[in-house]
Amino acid sequence: MADLKTRYLGIELKNPVIVGACNLADNPENLKRAEAAGAAAIVYKSLFEEQIHLENAQLDNKLNEYSERYAEMITLFPKIEHAGPEEHLFNLAKAKRAVKIPVIASLNAVFKESWVEYARRIQETGVDALEINFYAVPRDIFTEGPSIVKDQLDILNSVKKAVTIPVAVKLSPFYANPLNVIKSLDDAGADGFVLFNRLFQPDIDIDKETHLTPFNLSVPDDNRLPLRFAGLLYGNVKGGICSNTGIFTGKDVVKMILAGADCVQVVSTVYRNKIDYISTIVKDVETWMEKKGYHSLDGFRGKLSNKSINNPFIYKRAQYIDLLLKSDEVLDSYPVS
Repeated sequence: MADLKTRYLGIELKNPVIVGACNLADNPENLKRAEAAGAAAIVYKSLFEEQIHLENAQLDNKLNEYSERYAEMITLFPKIEHAGPEEHLFNLAKAKRAVKIPVIASLNAVFKESWVEYARRIQETGVDALEINFYAVPRDIFTEGPSIVKDQLDILNSVKKAVTIPVAVKLSPFYANPLNVIKSLDDAGADGFVLFNRLFQPDIDIDKETHLTPFNLSVPDDNRLPLRFAGLLYGNVKGGICSNTGIFTGKDVVKMILAGADCVQVVSTVYRNKIDYISTIVKDVETWMEKKGYHSLDGFRGKLSNKSINNPFIYKRAQYIDLLLKSDEVLDSYPVS
């Protein structure tokens, strides 16, 4: 029988399939179902500092909307304060108690001081690790790339000093050289890397001439980007490699391990195919390994990484060339009428 155990962030996992951060974690029963279906770990949904500030402002507006309209109304309402991160931390601790598999917290903060404060408070809930989300949405034309990376390195250093649990960095691919940024984060002590953050992108309704805020699930082809970087990073960083985005099936998991990943995170497939589908993903990986004669993930991890193959095109080309594309085969597949 194939052994699917792997290590990520220094934690032994029973298999490489982790449920990524999403709102399914709101319900402890969903967490228990994911565990029963074979999930090796769960990333609890993110604590967003920005959302806490927004909700606090909205509550303040509601409470004070009529506070001074009439003198007799000034003391009508009791003083109520927004819960801040307390509710999230309470539910995070509750999630940790609900399952036996590792629970990883996720954090999106704004200020350096709050990164540290929230990281400390998250650790107090008893979670097994922390995932910090790094990305920078361009808002002006004057911010220089190196300053963004420097700020993120400073945050990582501060968080690492503040907590003793492992810290993974989930980051976007939108750097001039993501490999160099990841190597810098690796040297700074990051215990692992999640490739990549699936960022919100705005849309426009041309009939109503208004902006849309769609909930965009990934599609299978999205996994080619994390596959490329898993293949390039394998053997070049000390931290663990976790592929994320567009991973729907057991075959997708196998691809990532072959490229060099230690594990994967799944979200969209759980929404589309329901929580119990996790068992199918895990079983399909096991079946493939038994068919191929692999007794453990280490038997094929990184077998098709950049470090292990002698092909100058697979990972290093970004534009199509005829040799790589094999256009004759493409024409056979999509005949011109």
